[in-house]
Amino acid sequence: MIVNYDQGVGVKLVHRLSAEFIGTFWLVLGGCGSAVLAAGVKDVGIGYLGVALAFGLTVLTMAYALGHISGGHFNPAVTLGLVLARRFDAREALPYVATQVVGAISAAAVLLVIANGKAGFSTSNGFAANGYGIHSPGGYSLTAALVVEIVLTAGFLMVILGVTDRRAPKGFGPLAIGLALTLIHLISIPVDNTSVNPARSTSQAIFAGGGALSQLWLFWLAPLVGAAIAGLAYRFLTGESGVELVATTGQDPDSAVTTAGEQAGAAGRRALEETESRPPGAGADGR
Repeated sequence: MIVNYDQGVGVKLVHRLSAEFIGTFWLVLGGCGSAVLAAGVKDVGIGYLGVALAFGLTVLTMAYALGHISGGHFNPAVTLGLVLARRFDAREALPYVATQVVGAISAAAVLLVIANGKAGFSTSNGFAANGYGIHSPGGYSLTAALVVEIVLTAGFLMVILGVTDRRAPKGFGPLAIGLALTLIHLISIPVDNTSVNPARSTSQAIFAGGGALSQLWLFWLAPLVGAAIAGLAYRFLTGESGVELVATTGQDPDSAVTTAGEQAGAAGRRALEETESRPPGAGADGR
């Protein structure tokens, strides 16, 4: 779900897709697995805080492990946001999204096998699926779920775009992204079980069925809208024209391109320096 360190420059597509499959699989198994298997254990259950940390840790670990191979999206919303921010090739978006969904469903299937090992387990209890209304952990409405998913996904993408910008400090991207996802879960688990990731929502809804499937549309629509807002807003915020890839080679200042915003800033600084270096009363030609 998560970083854009180098977008797999020089890595074959099949290898990048394999990394996306593994990363998304790990996210769903770790995050949803903690919710299904460990959150409700009597007296020692990890609760909402533990589930939030589990989701953050899955992203943090796989972003460090595989981000240099595929860019570490692990989330269709992240892929869309990066495309709109001109950080990722739009032609590869569909294979990435399809792979993320397959990876998530595969993880949910494994989780179901594990969970069925306990007598009395039933997916009718929710299976960590997202939902609103009667399917919301706290009874929150459709409007509440829609707003929280759009706003939190937009915030998540802003963090991702900011910390993976080549001008950001190196090496801390996965940490910031993992903590951001933890925070997002702490805020919104009571509202709708937290999505911000359509692949994660799809995998659980398929096995939970019923209301989870009928409400799945929201957990595609809202995260994608939030990601689109952030992808476009980041370009505006940093003054990028969108013509150049800001982070074609991730956070490598020696090989990444100069952006339109930086070019404009450099031109302004040169003009100011020239003005300040002129003798008093001198014209534009210095005389």
